Amino acid sequence: MTLSRRGVLGLAGALGSVGAVGAAGAPGRVGAAGAPPGAAPAAAPRAAERVRTGFERLAADGYGVLAGQKVGVVTNPTGITADARHLVDVLHADARVDLVAVFGPEHGFRGTAQAGDSEGASRDPATGLPVYDTYDKSGQKLADVFTAAGVDTVVFDIQDVGARFYTYIWTLYDCMRAAALADKAVVVLDRPNPVGGRRTAGPVLERPYASFVGREPIALAHGMTAAELALLFNGEFLADRPVRLRTVAMSGWRRESFFGETGLPWVPPSPNMPTPDTALAYAGTCLFEGTNLSEGRGTTTPFELVGAEGIDRRWAEAANALGLPGVWFREAYFTPTFSKHVGKVCGGVRLIVHDREAFDPVRAGIGLLVTARRAWSGFAWRTDHWIDRLTGSDRVRTMVDAGAGVEEIVGDWAAALARFGATREGYLLYE
Repeated sequence: MTLSRRGVLGLAGALGSVGAVGAAGAPGRVGAAGAPPGAAPAAAPRAAERVRTGFERLAADGYGVLAGQKVGVVTNPTGITADARHLVDVLHADARVDLVAVFGPEHGFRGTAQAGDSEGASRDPATGLPVYDTYDKSGQKLADVFTAAGVDTVVFDIQDVGARFYTYIWTLYDCMRAAALADKAVVVLDRPNPVGGRRTAGPVLERPYASFVGREPIALAHGMTAAELALLFNGEFLADRPVRLRTVAMSGWRRESFFGETGLPWVPPSPNMPTPDTALAYAGTCLFEGTNLSEGRGTTTPFELVGAEGIDRRWAEAANALGLPGVWFREAYFTPTFSKHVGKVCGGVRLIVHDREAFDPVRAGIGLLVTARRAWSGFAWRTDHWIDRLTGSDRVRTMVDAGAGVEEIVGDWAAALARFGATREGYLLYE
């Protein structure tokens, strides 16, 4: 069944106790209490309180928002409870929920696929549920998948890492747009931004450079949670055809919190995101995907190591001379087991973040690009200019090539970043 507008509004009232937010056809804006209209603000945390995810709060409310609906879940291995059970297994075993389908994103539902790949369609051996592949599907094609699955409501629960080019937030965006086309509702179960939500950083995407690593103009480091992004997407980018959206907020999370402070177990959201420390560096060092240097894939510390054959200690020296806050760059050598420079000894740098509060990963990434080009004669961009997709325009590439310094490059996006920050404020759910 599908929900009428009256039914959706009724659910909004019923869900106040779990922090759900209604957006039935209207963009969310800041109300008098600083949250979008209809939002129940997230509960203020006590000093020793563990973060409780959106799924935990949904379960505590008896899954009321899902009552009477055929449910499909978009998730991956990160969709777990506080005691490490997968939410699909929990929902499937609960008679109060009619779970009929699972939708797998990039890397797959069970997380067996590498970057740029998925697991395809299958049947989950643990539950017998059909698993549909959403990767590389959007618009009407994805809407048809939801229709074929027979769902009324699409639930999204995936751990994000806070960077625009991490594709799960665009899976969320694509699912919202497709659900609107197929007349389905969407429920987003919130999880922490592992690098905190205090600030934004980096360039804002320009629409001519839109792709699956950035559909819409948001900052490279957006400083938002998945539920906050869903509200922003619905209000700013899907206003022509908004989806019937509900979000279930966390309790106990504050914007200054890093993942290690949440009390939650970490599950790698993708094969090359093994730890929260990886996520901390990722928004900056992933820029090296757009170059001929290895970004550390095929090592035990991807995105904390960057390098290539022929680089020596002079790069680390040049990077440290920038005096970037919160980070040191150590001369390092490594041999990737797959991806770029596989089986070859690479010289480069290892990032040592000594002050998480002061560290700006995007500024650090720009500093490494600037100094790599100056310190290593073999530096080159990928011939497809993938760096432009990652940064959201050609400005970083052309400015680095022109010899611009870190502060000049960072200053180039300041105005657009400020505008995004002002828009973002209208959709924040946490203090």
